[in-house]
Amino acid sequence: MEERLQKILSAAGVCSRRAAEGYIKAGRVSVNGETAGLGGKADPDRDEIRLDGALLCRRKEPVYILLNKPRGYVTTLSDEKGRKTVAELVAGCGVRVYPVGRLDLDSEGLLLLTNDGALAQRLTHPGHEVEKTYHVWVRGPVEGAAERLSRLTDLEGEPIRPARVETLRQGDGRAKLAVTIHQGKNRQVRRMCAACGLEVVRLRRVREHTLGLGSLPPGKWRYLTAEELAALRGR
Repeated sequence: MEERLQKILSAAGVCSRRAAEGYIKAGRVSVNGETAGLGGKADPDRDEIRLDGALLCRRKEPVYILLNKPRGYVTTLSDEKGRKTVAELVAGCGVRVYPVGRLDLDSEGLLLLTNDGALAQRLTHPGHEVEKTYHVWVRGPVEGAAERLSRLTDLEGEPIRPARVETLRQGDGRAKLAVTIHQGKNRQVRRMCAACGLEVVRLRRVREHTLGLGSLPPGKWRYLTAEELAALRGR
């Protein structure tokens, strides 16, 4: 079945869709010996697709990985500053997979990685408003913090959907909260806490859509089960 070339390159683990568009515009992609144009399509199971003259591997079975990201790792495949990346943690899977969304350097927890560009797009598209739940350890004026956080509808002039916030533990100027958001704007949970005068001590994502972190140890990964994948796809 024919698909857009940028989708094929992304699904093959060569690059992101955005990068693929640049490759196509630069004339680096060919289909059956002809230089491809932006918007071009091909059948990855039938056509000969090349990038810089190198034959693109035929379609591989998609891989879906759940990683418990530790603090101190950046959510990229490579880092120009030489920092540790999540790609190093999942290198043993033997396939180039891409992070679905982000967790910043100091955040930890559930991170999905895959070479299935269609599912990644579905989970990260703002219009789908996929729920994400974080456990957040904070200190400061914690009395009534859950209520204050749940009432926030604006971050520095940027509108946000109200979050669901639950106090899991509280005492001595510290609290552990469960915060569920629907949009995932840049550093949203940390910015929400700062707006309420709270200092984030630790932040861990424990759920995304139907997928839970469970008891997976930090720095470890596993493949998704068939049941988990079906739930993510809404089947």
